[in-house]
Amino acid sequence: MRITSKGFVNKDQEVTFLFDSKPYKGFVGDTVASALLANDVHLVGRSFKYHRPRGILGIGSEEPNALISVHKGGKIEPNIRATTQEIYEGLIVTSQNSWPSLKFDALAINDILAPFFSAGFYYKTFMWPPRFWEALYEPIIRRAAGLGKLESEPDVDNYDQNFAFCDLLIIGGGPSGLFSALLAGRAGLDVILVDENPKLGGRLLFENTIIDGNHCSDWIQSCLGELKSLENVRLLSRATVFGIYDQGTFGVLERISRHIQDSESDGVLDCFWRIVASNCILASGAIERHIAFGNNDRPGIMMASAVRGYLNHYGVAAGTSISIFGNNDDAFNTAYDLNSAGVEIAAYIDSRSDADIQGDFPIFRGAEVYDTGGRLGLEHICIRDEKGEHKIQTDCLGVSGGWNPSIHLSCHTNAKPEWRNEIAAFTPKGQSVSGLIVVGSANGHFTTSGCFQSVYEALNELLKSKGRKIKRKSYPIASDLEYNISPLWAVEG
Repeated sequence: MRITSKGFVNKDQEVTFLFDSKPYKGFVGDTVASALLANDVHLVGRSFKYHRPRGILGIGSEEPNALISVHKGGKIEPNIRATTQEIYEGLIVTSQNSWPSLKFDALAINDILAPFFSAGFYYKTFMWPPRFWEALYEPIIRRAAGLGKLESEPDVDNYDQNFAFCDLLIIGGGPSGLFSALLAGRAGLDVILVDENPKLGGRLLFENTIIDGNHCSDWIQSCLGELKSLENVRLLSRATVFGIYDQGTFGVLERISRHIQDSESDGVLDCFWRIVASNCILASGAIERHIAFGNNDRPGIMMASAVRGYLNHYGVAAGTSISIFGNNDDAFNTAYDLNSAGVEIAAYIDSRSDADIQGDFPIFRGAEVYDTGGRLGLEHICIRDEKGEHKIQTDCLGVSGGWNPSIHLSCHTNAKPEWRNEIAAFTPKGQSVSGLIVVGSANGHFTTSGCFQSVYEALNELLKSKGRKIKRKSYPIASDLEYNISPLWAVEG
């Protein structure tokens, strides 16, 4: 449901789109995921093998569940994440992996027959008669196993390619990336900043953090205003760095017209960039991780940071009665923002018995969610604490098992990660790759102030090596909480 007092979407521009042939309303700036949640739609797909109901889990490119097909210009493109596809007037999208419908999927019987479906069972079961394999068995198995449907006609879209060179490539447009670009741009370096999202700002787009006395959204706008005024800084949004190669070469895919109607497009769908950089700042942030417990895959079970992000950025409450389950301090930010917006919190469950948290909603310390209930969506959760077991009615559960730094790109260069107990996660091991500097959450700094400090120190060293100086005496100070975690990987049933 919409929270009218929250969000940064353009509520003056309403948009109509189709999901499974049914019209829904959203606003310019919404994604398919945020618009569906605003319309109280949680069931968006079915799981790969057992066809269990699937809902929206995350808020960005990390989304594993909400895969849809986009119908545009007479063709179908499968496996697009609903969390990244922006809506526009006339957009047509469909769910995948269900028949005859999403709510009634005949192959959901696989979930009941799961004990008989061991991995690769069909290679041993469907061996006789041999001629049936190609004529009958294989077509049925492939149809059941596939996700989405590929076009049989040639691709008629236009694609472009481009080349660029710079002193410093910054990967990630969050607080660390923006602050890096600001310091490097002021020092006169030729900078290219690349971010996969439509808007720059990273996690700050989803938060209420105060930076140097101002709301983080004001800090973002001030930062972008200065960066756009610098001729030596180029900003690329909707662009994903997918690979690091020899001699400082980076592969980038920019999405040009996937967010607009055909009539508004210049004919180019995507652009492939080859960027060669003398140095690179990896500010790719971190991804929140789930906790394993019984039936933790029902529609309505989401990452806690995603619940917070849909509220603060899109003005959408992911449920009418929301519960939070976490093992770290960041989970409380979600409960605090929901409570401040007037959204009912059914329960806050913290696995730490000594968690220092307060709120005017039910709090369970030293507790765990061990099971959930519901058919096509979450209806209740089962929790366990020292007082026994409890069943709580709730239609949304935000889960936070901690954060994993996004170190994928550093691993492309054989940089081995190292385990850090204090954050219960892997980070890149020192400066193991020449010319690549990892900062912010990607390097295990999970507070905004910590991100700024890591950038300031890294850029100071980089600019010194180039005979330049930082034109700022200190880094910004943010109001966010310290990050403390007590690892919890799985809950026994």
